[in-house]
Amino acid sequence: MSISRREALIGVGGAVVGGLATKFAPTSIYHSAPLNVAEYREAARRRLPKIVFDYLDGGAGDELALRRNTEIFDRIEFRPARLKDISKRDISTELFGKTQAAPIMVAPTGLNGSFWPDGDIALAKAAEEVGVPFALSTASTTSMEDVAANAGGDKWFQLYVLSRGIAESLVERALKAGYTKLILTTDVGINGMRYRDARNGFKIPLPISPGLVWDGMTHPAWSLDFVLNGMPEMGNFASADASNTEQQAVLMSRSMDATFDWAALRWLRELWPHELLVKGILRADDAVRCIDNGADAVILSNHGGRQLGDAPAPIQVLAETRARISAPILIDSGYRRGEDIVKALALGADTVLLGKAVLYGLSANGQAGATDVLKILMKEIDNTLAQIQCPNVRDLTPEYVAAVDRSLMGPQGSDSSTS
Repeated sequence: MSISRREALIGVGGAVVGGLATKFAPTSIYHSAPLNVAEYREAARRRLPKIVFDYLDGGAGDELALRRNTEIFDRIEFRPARLKDISKRDISTELFGKTQAAPIMVAPTGLNGSFWPDGDIALAKAAEEVGVPFALSTASTTSMEDVAANAGGDKWFQLYVLSRGIAESLVERALKAGYTKLILTTDVGINGMRYRDARNGFKIPLPISPGLVWDGMTHPAWSLDFVLNGMPEMGNFASADASNTEQQAVLMSRSMDATFDWAALRWLRELWPHELLVKGILRADDAVRCIDNGADAVILSNHGGRQLGDAPAPIQVLAETRARISAPILIDSGYRRGEDIVKALALGADTVLLGKAVLYGLSANGQAGATDVLKILMKEIDNTLAQIQCPNVRDLTPEYVAAVDRSLMGPQGSDSSTS
């Protein structure tokens, strides 16, 4: 089935009219704002077309890892201390010699312009406002130079290696634009089996089809924004050059350099003069090898459950990894509550990267929504510290948590007895 340009314009016109009504209508008669990440997720679901929300919310395969990422926290409980002075609390932390307002940061996420116009800049400004780092993805819809020109704060760059030559060019651009850290993503040799996206035909630019027109008409606020601002494209490869068009297609299909190995990591280490982090690690022995090969830190991650459908949740390997390396450990995948962030910190993480959580805020209300999500989580972290009576986030240790599955506590928590 095909549609004419006239039919598409009629659909868009209806979306614009509906969007004006929706955009300026109160969310409820009480003007209540979302109180937590779960409520922001629902607000994002209401505003986004299904094809876009499924891209944001979905995972790979049967989405076992996607569910495991959040359900795993139910197997970890707190062990609150008592009779401590908690009248003054401090959630600030230090990473790579720099103080940040909280042990969280905005994770590198792609295609953010699909959720909100200039989404990458909005996220960078949100991170700057609350005083935490922001990481820009290679697959951003705004170029790294434009993000750097429009947002301050501590900005990191995440690298997908499409080829060695393109990687070298991106690294040079990031260095010139003032990005302070480089994140190498290692878990995207090929794309994960994302069935939601396959069924919906999701790609950038979004394909004009009867389904998308209807989706847009039934989500008029989103449609209005994109009628006014245009559809997103791959910002770091946006030009009329044929090679850039091919690079955008490669990036969408996640057809990366599948030959990238430990020797290539050492090559990248020589190329980048500042801190280098390796993302996508799910084994303690790989974390050790990353540090041995020149990385300054590792990021435990299963790509938000979007690559391997039955991957372990990163927190399942956190304590073991902390027992084997002293370098900073960052972690992501599944963090929606301040309590869960505190659990990761107690088990040895230095900072938690937030992907879907801030994207729900961005999708619901742009920069203001992303900022609010960060502030909500910071407030929840502070409240949790008070509840467990640990007044300083830097004083968290495994003594504050207990796991139903003792292997989550690392080697020291495993019980090998047969009694």
